[in-house]
Amino acid sequence: MLVKRWVFLLLIGILFLGTGLGGLRGLENPPQIVKDFERIFLSEALKTRPVVMLIFLLGVICIALGLQRLLKSIYSLFAPQEKRDLVDVVYEKRQLRRGPRIVGIGGGYGLSSLLKGIKEYTSNLSAIVTMADSGGSSGRLREDFAMPPPGDIRNCLVALADTEPLMEDLFQHRFKGPSELKGHSFGNLFITAMSEVTKNFASAVRASSKILAIRGQVLPSTLSDVSLQAKMKDGRIVKGEAAIPEAEGEIEEIFLAPSDAPSNPETLKAIKEAEIIIIGPGSLYTSVMPNLLTKGMIETIENSKAIKIYVCNVMTQAGETDNYSASDHIEAIYKHTKSKFLDYVLVNTSHAPLELAKKYEEEKAFPVKVDEEKLKKLGVKVVKANFMSTRDYLRHEPDKLARAIMRIFMEVKGRGE
Repeated sequence: MLVKRWVFLLLIGILFLGTGLGGLRGLENPPQIVKDFERIFLSEALKTRPVVMLIFLLGVICIALGLQRLLKSIYSLFAPQEKRDLVDVVYEKRQLRRGPRIVGIGGGYGLSSLLKGIKEYTSNLSAIVTMADSGGSSGRLREDFAMPPPGDIRNCLVALADTEPLMEDLFQHRFKGPSELKGHSFGNLFITAMSEVTKNFASAVRASSKILAIRGQVLPSTLSDVSLQAKMKDGRIVKGEAAIPEAEGEIEEIFLAPSDAPSNPETLKAIKEAEIIIIGPGSLYTSVMPNLLTKGMIETIENSKAIKIYVCNVMTQAGETDNYSASDHIEAIYKHTKSKFLDYVLVNTSHAPLELAKKYEEEKAFPVKVDEEKLKKLGVKVVKANFMSTRDYLRHEPDKLARAIMRIFMEVKGRGE
């Protein structure tokens, strides 16, 4: 990286500059280091105005060169692995800062897919993440350390990261083998450790964001210790986010305990300033809905002048949205929030490859039916397109999703709405 070399050049430049400036201005009491430099390197015969001017100019050149090379060396630590011209990077960052203010609300892999695409259009991006996760590594850490679940936060941090792929792989690395670390991801453990160091979960997320050099910010929807619970149509009450899809029944209602858990003030601020608010994609009842149920969230969304978009899942989810159509998703949101706040819905119309579709059928997951007429009756504008990624999993393609959202924004902006 040659950092020491450029720091040394910078110091030499400062010394030259000080000596030249002292000579030009006739300083009576220059710093001792300048006096020593003059005594060693400059005889009285050389203390002429042209020589002093030359030293001054050399100082300016050394400082400019040293500073430029030092910054470039430091940047190379955090820049993506592929070589990029510094001018291009500065231009890109400037363009991203001019992008629209966007808020994404959800959790799980659905939200991270959205963020991967949107971050190419703006750095004014806020991901609001559910804090109701109770399964897997997050659930264990939550119980052991009395902290909010870090898993969905980690996924969003990695999705927004602008660092080398190795850093992303490190945060997503999951430990194996017969030990207590089995099943934990490095990123979850890192956020847990950072939370203990900073004594504050929100501060830990901010610190992790800096390390991963993310575009935008990741915000917990609430800082309270919340539990997600469901009332099933057969009357059962199921407690815990992880237990709900396993309950094998139809969900009647979802709610938080405590029911008055306040929204994180930072999330409300982001929503108030947003130009676009995106709900989903993600597990409807266990990833998306918990965010909307925190106190103050839905009222702030309602009062926002932002474009409000729901990204409907491409597949149903066993134990949550069995046999759900696109309109069923929206009706569930409206029922729980008691608000018809959505402007647009994005639905997938492409078909899954037969082999992948069969794998999903084995898990009792099927394509979400697009019932356009019912959607229109709910007062939302329907945007249909091929949004499906068919690489290994049937999820949203980040680029296609982001382009559709930006197209909506430009159209609305062009109409002056």
